[in-house]
Amino acid sequence: MSFRLRGFLIPPLASRIAPLISMLALSTLPLVAGAATPEELEARLQALMQQVDELKAEVASLQQQRGSTGPQDAVAATGFDSAGPAQQQISATPPTAVDQNPTLFGYGEISYSNPRGDAADATADLGRFVLGVGYRFDDKTRLLSEVEIEHAIASAEDPGEVEVEQAYIERELAPSAVARGGLFLIPSGMLNEVHEPTRYYGVFRNFVETSIIPSTWREGGVAVQGNTAGGLRWDIGLTTGFDLSKWDPTSAEGQESPLGSIHQELVLAKAEDLSGFAALNYTGVPALRLGGSIFTGGASQGQPGLPSADVTLWEGHARWTPAAWDFAALYAHGHISGTQQINLTLVGNPVLIPEDFFGWYVQAAYRAWDRADWSLAPFLRYERFNTASGYADIGAGLTPSPLPDQSVWTAGFNLILGTGVVIKADYVDFRAGGDGDRFDLGLGYAF
Repeated sequence: MSFRLRGFLIPPLASRIAPLISMLALSTLPLVAGAATPEELEARLQALMQQVDELKAEVASLQQQRGSTGPQDAVAATGFDSAGPAQQQISATPPTAVDQNPTLFGYGEISYSNPRGDAADATADLGRFVLGVGYRFDDKTRLLSEVEIEHAIASAEDPGEVEVEQAYIERELAPSAVARGGLFLIPSGMLNEVHEPTRYYGVFRNFVETSIIPSTWREGGVAVQGNTAGGLRWDIGLTTGFDLSKWDPTSAEGQESPLGSIHQELVLAKAEDLSGFAALNYTGVPALRLGGSIFTGGASQGQPGLPSADVTLWEGHARWTPAAWDFAALYAHGHISGTQQINLTLVGNPVLIPEDFFGWYVQAAYRAWDRADWSLAPFLRYERFNTASGYADIGAGLTPSPLPDQSVWTAGFNLILGTGVVIKADYVDFRAGGDGDRFDLGLGYAF
């Protein structure tokens, strides 16, 4: 006879239980026959109680000594859902089981990209290699951390980077609420918190949630998250914010992603001006997710020569996954106040600070083939975005003209293998011209 405790075979435990059951049965026979004295019954009861206490102590010891449960703990730590993008859930409430052993999880992606009409610029890249470690101190307190390597090699001569993507302590305040402190992802949009390659369509992350909402956007601070029985998740937090002194008017980086060029990532982050955020996500109706968020705060950080300026980014999103279909839509808008005075000091440079920027997309996918551990989902996405849709007026001949909107179609497929590997292919078509059009292939995983 043997028993399993959380996936571990424990013959010694069975060998302790069997005699205990036998002893209990034999002890009741004299009672039924009326042959036992009160003193004998009391002695037998004391012996039974001692056996039970010893058995409980052994079970507790085995629970403390057991190793990491592997992928299941990784699921709890990362929110990874092996069912793929169509079944994405919104919850970061920690698991209730006590696990005092480190948990390993991670993801990665390799891509091939071939621009149309310019084969000499074709590239292959190990875009990301991420390893995460979780540790549960007790049933209410845990650590979550991730380290990311971009582009395979990081050195002074290579384009790669090594960065800490997350590092925070989370404490359960109630069965439906947790508090966090440290470096964590901002709950903005549908991609920022769940950005593993198995969780989104296309070889690369969409343009709106990289150029308008910075991808893997993280800040240092404190936050509280709650979930209601009706399917409403809410998040509020106080964090570090953006730093406009990082704006480089000689570089095109600000036109690629205005906020991506001035976020601080908790690298000796200037913190005179803090920011706050709030987010709501509703999943109380099966297959439907509705949500939105706002992030706002100062961006001058008390730097000499910088007048008061604020950054505000808000967005709304929806996702509906009836049967094999997956429909999604998102709109995001950013505003930087106080740019008039700052831009007057930057006149003559090619890239001034925009006052407004926006982006939106609609997307449809269909799980066309689902057999055993294989799943094929073609998708089509249309995006429209502008990283500099408006500038503050600094006078005739000085105020930059808004950039034209970018319109992009992306069509392709995701082929899910097993529970955590995906093969992707897509074609990106910029409607304003051939610049940027390309064919992509990708291989990704998450565990």
